[in-house]
Amino acid sequence: GNVQYYEDYADVPDTGTVNRLAAALETSAQDLMGGGRDRPPGPGPAMAHPVLETLDREECLRLIAPGGVGRVAFNDPEGPSVLPVNYVMDQGAVVFRTAAGGPMDDDLRTGLEGVDVKIGFEVDRLDEAMRQGWSVLVRGAAHHVPAERTEELAGLHLTPWAGGDRPVYIRVVPHRVSGRRIHTL
Repeated sequence: GNVQYYEDYADVPDTGTVNRLAAALETSAQDLMGGGRDRPPGPGPAMAHPVLETLDREECLRLIAPGGVGRVAFNDPEGPSVLPVNYVMDQGAVVFRTAAGGPMDDDLRTGLEGVDVKIGFEVDRLDEAMRQGWSVLVRGAAHHVPAERTEELAGLHLTPWAGGDRPVYIRVVPHRVSGRRIHTL
């Protein structure tokens, strides 16, 4: 019947169809589409007629402006590392917090006055049901905000999900910004 049709059909149904089907099956759209499961996103097929679009700097910054969760990419003593962080945008810069003496605090320092570590910062939004989304990559220097200036940033309401004491603020002024969006025709 209908369930078999949607499982076998190459195209992904629209949100309204998924919601109606979930209601008929007495489940949620999230459960029907596999949401809430401990698995990485994106295992399904591509949507029909996908288009990969390159985003300009302004669109990239607009997409990440609301803040949320991003990923910090940097080299530590063992090689490349990527860690998720909560972030906000402040005057065009990415700002996140970390624990004093933690991996990012230590590994994002050069030990040289005025010399910052260059990092990557990635944010994305994926819609598994529609097989569309975007990804933005910010590259820039990770600047540790001096302790005497952190009070200025307290008004940003930047609260890490990880909790705990995270008094170190790191600010990344974008040197290079790039992004892509995948959607259908």
